[in-house]
Amino acid sequence: MEIGQKVRVRRLRDRSPKEVIERLGKTGVISDYKMVDGSGVGIVVKFDDSFKTWFFEDELESVQ
Repeated sequence: MEIGQKVRVRRLRDRSPKEVIERLGKTGVISDYKMVDGSGVGIVVKFDDSFKTWFFEDELESVQ
């Protein structure tokens, strides 16, 4: 997955705040990467309403 790529939130691994849960099924654009738990990499996604948060790669799917 690359910065600028359009993605859809397909699932959430963990409990999340309401504003993140509301993004299930929504599309956004990858804007950055984030180091998580010392070894993993999270993907920062920005949505049309300017909300931005990070997800694990397996929580996202590519959109054409």
